Amino acid sequence: MDILSKIVIDKRIEVSLRKELIPIKQLEQSILFERETFSLVKKLKKSSTGIIAEHKRRSPSKQVINHNLNVFDVAKGYESAGVCGMSVLTDGKYFGGSLDDLLAARASCNLPLLRKEFIIDTYQILEAKAYGADVILLIAAILTKNEIKQFSELAKSLELDVLLEIHNEEELHKSIMPSLDMLGVNNRNLKTFEVSLDISKELSKLIPNDFVKVSESGISNIEAIKTLQPFGYKGFLIGENFMKTNNAGESAEVFIKELNN
Repeated sequence: MDILSKIVIDKRIEVSLRKELIPIKQLEQSILFERETFSLVKKLKKSSTGIIAEHKRRSPSKQVINHNLNVFDVAKGYESAGVCGMSVLTDGKYFGGSLDDLLAARASCNLPLLRKEFIIDTYQILEAKAYGADVILLIAAILTKNEIKQFSELAKSLELDVLLEIHNEEELHKSIMPSLDMLGVNNRNLKTFEVSLDISKELSKLIPNDFVKVSESGISNIEAIKTLQPFGYKGFLIGENFMKTNNAGESAEVFIKELNN
């Protein structure tokens, strides 16, 4: 069984437990449920760099990336570095994240926050809203067309942006619908964990221009971004690159300065 299938099985168990602990009514009464969201889409459209910087402690492919950085400081650092948005991993078992990380980031900055999670239930979208997210991630590989429609429409009704992640042409074709804002091409093969920017290049031709194009995974240098910009990409999700340093905000700042030169 590949890692993605394993994660989904664990996630179903986790979500059913969470539902018992915190009923939907309680999520809807959260103070943050009423806040006006920040649009990542608008920021990416206006940006020349398009950096979405991530907070990630570990991953199944890299094991430990960094357990020492405090999410509150990382969010502050990213904001002063001038990133367009911040992605916060909330999966505990495989990535060492939590919803508390999302709360801490929200308390620390006014960046659009993406809840990076394996969403398999509408409950998680209500959670995202209640814990201060502005954007949700949907992964085409683990969802049916119907689920993508249901989940993205719910997100839009809550004023959340929707980033849909695809890996191949088949996933792209089943997923295209008006309730999505951004299409993210993951350059990592989730079965083998190999990374290639060619995936982004090939799929860019097939993504309609109504959607903001985002490239994810394996973007660790300026060259990668310069290579993908002519293919219409406006967003670049950078995970490990900043997190593996002692100061994620500072390394994001240096990166963005170089990119702007």
